[in-house]
Amino acid sequence: MENTKSMPITVEPTGGEILSVVGGNYRVLVSGKQTNGTFSTIEMLVPTQNGPGPHSHANFYESFYIVDGEVEVHSEAGSYTAKKGSFIVIPEGGVVHHFKNVSDKLAHLLCTVIPAGLEEFFEEIGEPVAAGEFLPLPPMDIESIKKLQAIAQKHGQVVYPPNFLDKQ
Repeated sequence: MENTKSMPITVEPTGGEILSVVGGNYRVLVSGKQTNGTFSTIEMLVPTQNGPGPHSHANFYESFYIVDGEVEVHSEAGSYTAKKGSFIVIPEGGVVHHFKNVSDKLAHLLCTVIPAGLEEFFEEIGEPVAAGEFLPLPPMDIESIKKLQAIAQKHGQVVYPPNFLDKQ
């Protein structure tokens, strides 16, 4: 008799695909390819004063558990300072949001996305790196921003100008 049960997925401490994304170090712990698209989980190491710019995604939930550090989460609903042990859920529906590491040390977050797919966006815009390797922020000239916006749109996201939520 053939075993049709799925086996547990295990990832070593240095396992998973590691990408440099907007100056951070993002490690894909489990991808949609491994979960039949159900979810993905990404470990994020975010340097001081760093984080993604304003963006939205209508068709998936994104949650963050703050393992260490402190991040300011900004959205159309206001701002929240998330400290170690905090948990944030960005619901589906397209609320504009972003976060920034405001601590004086590396912020460590676990991000889970339901359904999966965000990791494919990171794979397309990121660059493979070694564990703990941080590349400088990529240039954000008009051409680079247009390219990022096109890739984001392909993955169900909208990228906004850095000061977008300042106008709210």
